[in-house]
Amino acid sequence: MKAIDLRRILIGLVGGLALALGGLWLLQGTGLVQVRPILCFADCAELQGPSTTWAIVGLIMAVLGAWGVVYSLRRPRRPR
Repeated sequence: MKAIDLRRILIGLVGGLALALGGLWLLQGTGLVQVRPILCFADCAELQGPSTTWAIVGLIMAVLGAWGVVYSLRRPRRPR
């Protein structure tokens, strides 16, 4: 396996994870999904209502993740 192929696979996997996480943050930030805290070390409170900050961060993360997935699926250019 070539190093370029391994790099594309890694970018695709990280991009897919970023896309999923960014989508979750976007949905939570817009208030469409509510998830209770899973692991807390202090007083954890659920996010109450929509959060513009999390919606924007989620959108940016999802776009970057989608770019990574698309980049990894494109065919490499052939040298001329």
